[in-house]
Amino acid sequence: MPTTARVRRLLAALLALAAAPAAAQLRVDITEGLAAPMPVAVPVFPTPTVTPTPAGDTATIGEAVARIITANLQGSGLFRPIDRAALPRPTHAEILKPAFFAYRTLAAQALVSGFVTANADGTLTVGCYLHDVFSEEELARQGFTVPVAGWRRAAHKCSDMVYTRLTGEAGYFDTRIVYVSETGPRTSRIKRLAIMDQDGANHRFLTSGQNIVLTPRFAPSQQTISYMSFEGNRPRVWLYTLGSGRQEAVGTFQSMTFAPSFSPDGSRLLLSVMASGNADIQAVDLASRRITRLTSASAIDTSPSMSPDGRRIVFESDRGGTQQLYVMNADGSGVTRISFGEGRAASPAWSPRGDLIAFVRIRGGQFRIAVIRPDGTGERVLTDGWQDENPSWSPNGRVIVFTRTERGGRSTLRSVDLTGRNERAIPTPLEASDPSWSSLLP
Repeated sequence: MPTTARVRRLLAALLALAAAPAAAQLRVDITEGLAAPMPVAVPVFPTPTVTPTPAGDTATIGEAVARIITANLQGSGLFRPIDRAALPRPTHAEILKPAFFAYRTLAAQALVSGFVTANADGTLTVGCYLHDVFSEEELARQGFTVPVAGWRRAAHKCSDMVYTRLTGEAGYFDTRIVYVSETGPRTSRIKRLAIMDQDGANHRFLTSGQNIVLTPRFAPSQQTISYMSFEGNRPRVWLYTLGSGRQEAVGTFQSMTFAPSFSPDGSRLLLSVMASGNADIQAVDLASRRITRLTSASAIDTSPSMSPDGRRIVFESDRGGTQQLYVMNADGSGVTRISFGEGRAASPAWSPRGDLIAFVRIRGGQFRIAVIRPDGTGERVLTDGWQDENPSWSPNGRVIVFTRTERGGRSTLRSVDLTGRNERAIPTPLEASDPSWSSLLP
């Protein structure tokens, strides 16, 4: 590098150092959206001894861990990782005593570093450290001992640690998404349940595709998924137990059941029941299988979603003559319309934080993801796709995953944050729809 360029970079770093806040103030302020993402360095995670494992040697895993953390932080829209090619390659001994000057010359404000080591019992330990580059203070550290196959989870947990410390909000990287995988011609579509990490890794199919499935939803425990299936040409709601693969129909309804969702404590399942041309929302106690009818209007009442405190339910209904959003108490009383203005509103999903409801705003043939407060104020449209549907919240209530269908008919998964400016594609091996985001893994 020419000497003049070195001098300029050094001066820039020194000026940044002079203006840098103390370690306690190093934080991403996301209350009004972020104009300039925080520059962060995530160098390769070294290993004290290169050791072979079934997932690759520990040096290779250390490089992959750094890549995943980089992708997670960058994907949040709140951080700007420094190009790894420009970063130092720290030794294991330098993890606790980083060469901060080298990162300051790159204008990094935060340093995420760590190591990977193989243990005698066949597990891996991934150490994760967060430093303020300018004050040279350690802000957080955590170690994760995982089975060899769980090294990706350690990277996601490290990402969550960094995200939480620098934003003050819970992370959302160590999570999964269940969705409907689609293939085949439009006239004879094959739809099967699939599950993956939130970044698209560790993908696997849960059902064979022999029966069409729709609207999967995670239970809070993450061990159960509710969904609608057309098995035996009888559309009704089923439960799928992860691990065992056990499937069972919910209730003994004589007519079609659809649009399931769990209560926040997982004890009840809300769903719609079709009868005599109308659909009413009912609640099934999963322990006793006792059924409670919550709505009885001469209308299509569907897509129920319960508030995180369990006190209210938002749903869509055409009881007013057009498809709109309504909120009622958990026992079905006190129904109030909350969506107004031009167009229709559908597919509501209550935020885990309780402050917003995501939904689909339909105007002039355009389907957009929007949010609204539970009292009907503050409506904002977040996306501008042709057909964006099926919103589901990240567990921290900051990001929404949804289905985007292009004009040619291809459907994919995407996510958008509450600013509406950070939208990204979520990779799937086939076309995809109806996503549901899990809570943080235990």
